[in-house]
Parts: sequence; structure tokens; C-alpha cells
Amino acid sequence: MRSTDPEGARAAKRRAAERGDVPGWVLITLMTAGLVTTIWALAGAQLAELFTQAISSVTGPGKR
Repeated sequence: MRSTDPEGARAAKRRAAERGDVPGWVLITLMTAGLVTTIWALAGAQLAELFTQAISSVTGPGKR
């Protein structure tokens, strides 16, 4: 027995289901960029100082 749904319509439905949620990814990307920008603006100097202190406390191999 043949289906009344043409093959092209079924393929289009499969493609639509497999596309994913592009707007969701865009929203996540924009929110992440906003958070990074906000944190950097508020605490950039403190983070730079923290990084500098952490790097200067690292010693070479075999040194204590």
C-alpha cells in the first residue's frame, strides 16, 4: 500500500527536524559575549593582576 505523502515531503520533514536550533546557538553566543565583556569591564585590572601574580609564582623544573 502506498502512502499519500510524497517522498519529497517526507525528506523535507527529515531535513527540517535535523537542522537544529540555530537561534538558540545565536542567543548562547551573544549572552556569553555579553558576560565576558561585562566581567572584563568590571574586573579587568584585578584579573590582570591575579594572572601576573600567578605567572610570577611559577618556578622552573626542579626549583622549589
